[in-house]
Amino acid sequence: MISISSLNKKFGKLHVLKDINITFEMGVSYAMMGPNASGKTTLIKSILGMVIPNSGTILVNGEDIKDQWLYRSNIGYMPQIGKYPENIKIGQVLSMIQNLRKDKNQYDTDLVEDFGLLQMLNKPMGTLSGGTRQKVSGALAFMFDPDIYILDEPTAGLDPLAVEALKKKIAKERAKGKLIIITSHILSDLDELTSHAIYLSDGEVFYNNSIEILKSETGEEKFSSSIARLMEWSEEKIKKTSIEL
Repeated sequence: MISISSLNKKFGKLHVLKDINITFEMGVSYAMMGPNASGKTTLIKSILGMVIPNSGTILVNGEDIKDQWLYRSNIGYMPQIGKYPENIKIGQVLSMIQNLRKDKNQYDTDLVEDFGLLQMLNKPMGTLSGGTRQKVSGALAFMFDPDIYILDEPTAGLDPLAVEALKKKIAKERAKGKLIIITSHILSDLDELTSHAIYLSDGEVFYNNSIEILKSETGEEKFSSSIARLMEWSEEKIKKTSIEL
């Protein structure tokens, strides 16, 4: 479980996260959405310890993550854009990360196989397409069987076969009771893979409830239409706040 309380982050005068309060429960898959500059990436990086908040607390499985790093071994993170040394080969990347994780001696290689990476182990990272780099990032995120997954635009750049393989893997982990947080602009992916919607707007939590309740409240049958309605509501709130100021 991840519990976030009164979280604030500023970059200079820019208030990126404004008093964020969210609890991510085990066994639930979350769609985290919002327009550009809404605070999604900063929130993810705060959970991962890559950004230090100005105030507030983040608890992972009941433990405060401040000045800690071991908790990250139980999080599988798939970035939107993975950055790797150009000359290192795919097989060397996988072996290097495995060697760094002394707490694990068994590996989940489902995606290594399903993505066809076994046939490309000798290819340098610098020669790969963006989609193949994304496959490496996905394979690494799932390799150590963590309890928590944070997947940032996971299907971006993937070919249709790889997208289906990844979706099946996410569904399999979801069925095991894992906590899964997914950000994506491809709403059909979120509708298939998630059950709970969190919408950030201007650094604040604008919506936080199940997708079924969201559809009911918006009067929409389709997830994409419900999100469009949420976007309209959030923009109206921002305009109203600007007028009042």
